Amino acid sequence: MGKFTYDQEVRVDIDDRLLLHLQIVIGNKLRRGESFYFSWRLDPSLGHGRRSVWIHPYAALTFTFGESRTTQMSRAWIEALATTANSQRGLYAVPEPAPDAVGDGEIRELMDA
Repeated sequence: MGKFTYDQEVRVDIDDRLLLHLQIVIGNKLRRGESFYFSWRLDPSLGHGRRSVWIHPYAALTFTFGESRTTQMSRAWIEALATTANSQRGLYAVPEPAPDAVGDGEIRELMDA
């Protein structure tokens, strides 16, 4: 289990695999200078709502992974998450699509370099 930290105040536990895919999508948007909302459901112990933060190029973000090894990435999941990030609602977790038959290995090679 990993942790996403926003401006050293907001911390949320996120599965390492999802966190890695979110890191790629968030990084790509910030590299282009794009701002957007990132939302997630609150842990049931905190209530039944959701939390949103405004992600912008000057925000202090930390992605902390529980596992030291890099997981294989899914191009289809990155694209699905990017679609939500580009919507009016902003970025939020969506289920991982079926494995992409072409191209997933290319992403892994870039991360391992």
